[in-house]
Amino acid sequence: MNRSKPRHFASDNCSGIAPEAMAALVEANHYHAPSYGDDLWTERACDRIREIFEKDCDVYFTFTGTSANALSLAAMARSYHAVLCHERAHVEDHECAAPEFFSGGAKLVLLPGENGKLTPGVIEAEALRNRGDFHASKVRAVTITQPTEHGTLYQRNEIAAIGEACQKLGLNLHMDGARFSNAVVALGCQPADITWRAGVDLISFGLSKNGAAVGDTVVFFDRSLAVEFEYRLKQSGQLASKMRFLAAQYVGLLTGDAWLRHAAHANAMARRLADGICLLRGASVPHPVEVNFVIAALPQQAIDGLRARGWHFYNAFKSGEVRLACSWDTQTSDVDCFLADLKELIG
Repeated sequence: MNRSKPRHFASDNCSGIAPEAMAALVEANHYHAPSYGDDLWTERACDRIREIFEKDCDVYFTFTGTSANALSLAAMARSYHAVLCHERAHVEDHECAAPEFFSGGAKLVLLPGENGKLTPGVIEAEALRNRGDFHASKVRAVTITQPTEHGTLYQRNEIAAIGEACQKLGLNLHMDGARFSNAVVALGCQPADITWRAGVDLISFGLSKNGAAVGDTVVFFDRSLAVEFEYRLKQSGQLASKMRFLAAQYVGLLTGDAWLRHAAHANAMARRLADGICLLRGASVPHPVEVNFVIAALPQQAIDGLRARGWHFYNAFKSGEVRLACSWDTQTSDVDCFLADLKELIG
């Protein structure tokens, strides 16, 4: 491997643009088109998303996953509402209070759960705890991350159980789907089966971690929640004038199986990485590896040594734990070279 330009394990955001997305961008650049989404590329992308989810849903494009998540929660919750999420949810740990900002102050209530997942019992207990007491924020919605920040998956029955609890409690359910593609291929299911058929009202469906250059979508399965959402987009600076360049990438990746093929490859690279780590004495993988990243427990001298050799990755939840993310373009040689360095450093 060329160590001057290594493929990083820090994030799947470090990857390049997949050829299908790049080809669509080049094609969309050949001619003029109407602005602000009144173009054929945006129409095609929205129709393809509706086909994939098997639902006549409302689709909106944003520039970032943070804006997609924050505006989704703002569409469900007013300033005096509360949104329940896992204590290590991405909307809590990595989005700089954007949900609170765009909702005008809606409170994120953090709940515990093994392997990054919420359960219906925890949701129901919190939702009922302050019900009827106007001195506390009124619980209005739940957001789950699929896959979780631990790299684990909500199974279809788990989402359905949460959806049923939300329906009983009168709560809306949002899914943060930045890596939704990885979840779909890992579970071997139809997208509809782990979204609206399981009680999810809207999803932030992103592809930038799976081969797109930029952009995200908010997909409303409950179209009543989308009323005046275009005003939220404009006010927040998320209404793209040349929207076809956001949409074209979705057309390129979602036409055929490119989005699933790339996600499956990233998942397989993470499994190869985890299997190799588990063979080394003094290293372990404390969380299930179900999608495209690995939480690994490594000796500190190995962590320091890997970084000194040019490997990029993030710290995870505890001292000595790191997160290693694989991408659509991660190669087996990248994984094997990393494992060789780790083996040498561990001794």
